[in-house]
Amino acid sequence: MPEHYSNIRVRYAETDQMGVVYHGNYAQYFEIGRTEWLRSLGVNYKDMEKNGVMLPVISLNCNFKKSALYDDKLTIKTILKKKPSVKIEFDYEITNQDQELLCVGNTTLAFIDIETKKPTRCPEYILNKLDI
Repeated sequence: MPEHYSNIRVRYAETDQMGVVYHGNYAQYFEIGRTEWLRSLGVNYKDMEKNGVMLPVISLNCNFKKSALYDDKLTIKTILKKKPSVKIEFDYEITNQDQELLCVGNTTLAFIDIETKKPTRCPEYILNKLDI
């Protein structure tokens, strides 16, 4: 399945007094990973929403292995888990500059019609960009 790598540096505001990344920030790191994964296909949320489709998160799982620290350079590996239908599912692996595995996670998002607020199928233009 298609995968993408994003790099970020941990900012001071993302950490607690001990310099450890607050656990809630990992959801944002996953968001960075999947938005950059989509962008690598030539797709972005702004255009998707202009075309009448939104993509809310309906499930998020995260397993912490080791703490990320202030100023660490993180790599977010984002992997499409399977061909999207009404849902799209991603797996994530976050490592630091020493290639230490810090976190693994998963999100499921649903394609929703903006007007009806009901589930809809993955847009064809996204499916066409996937080589699966």
